[in-house]
Amino acid sequence: MSDKKVKKTGEEKQESDRDFEQLKNQVEEYKNKYFRALADYQNLEKRVDGDRENIGKAVQVQLLMKLLPFVDNLDKAEVFVKDIGLKLAKDHLLKIFQEVGLEELDVINKEFDPYTAEVIDLVPGERDNIVVEVLRKGYRLGDRILRVAQVKVSKKVNPQTR
Repeated sequence: MSDKKVKKTGEEKQESDRDFEQLKNQVEEYKNKYFRALADYQNLEKRVDGDRENIGKAVQVQLLMKLLPFVDNLDKAEVFVKDIGLKLAKDHLLKIFQEVGLEELDVINKEFDPYTAEVIDLVPGERDNIVVEVLRKGYRLGDRILRVAQVKVSKKVNPQTR
C-alpha cells in the first residue's frame, strides 16, 4: 500500500507541476495583455492630447481669420475718422493679437516674396521687385502664414524707353 501511496503522490506531484506550469503561463499571458493594454491606453492619451491641441489651434486660426477683415476696416476708418476711442479699440485688439502670437508681415521696402505677398499692381521704380506699398496687411501665426499681404511692387523703368 505504501508503494501505491508513493506512486499516487508522484502522479499528484506531476499533475500539480503541470497545473503550476499552466497557471504560470496564464499569469505571463495576462501580464503581457496588461502591458499591451497599458501601452495602448498611453498611446491613446497622447493622440487625444495632440488632437485637442490641434483642434484648439484650428479654432484659434478660424477666429483670427474672421477678425482680420475687421482690423482692415479699422485701419481704413482710422484714415478718415480721427477718434481716440477708435485708436484705443484698434490698439487693444492688436495687443490681443500679439499676445496670441499673431504678427504682421513686414514686407514694405523689401524684395517681393510670393510666399508672403500677392502682387496687386506694378508701379515704376528704381529697382525691380521691391514692395513699395501695402494695400492689405498680411499676418503670420508662429511659422504659418495666415494671410499674405496684397502689395504694389516696383518695376525698374528704363530711362531710354521714356
